[in-house]
Amino acid sequence: MPDQDQADVRLIVARLRQEHEDFDAAINAMIEVGCDQLRVQRMKKKKLVIKDKLTKLEDQIIPDITA
Repeated sequence: MPDQDQADVRLIVARLRQEHEDFDAAINAMIEVGCDQLRVQRMKKKKLVIKDKLTKLEDQIIPDITA
């Protein structure tokens, strides 16, 4: 992967990590105030989608090591 592409992917990964942390904080706050469980579940699902995107992008950055 070219250096510029890798830098772009790393930037996206950093943004997604921040978004993932923001969702985590929001979910915890919703649980503390006793928010509707359906809303909490939806937020958790969105957080999981972000985590899946993170995993795919991180796999692009880290090369596979064949033993």
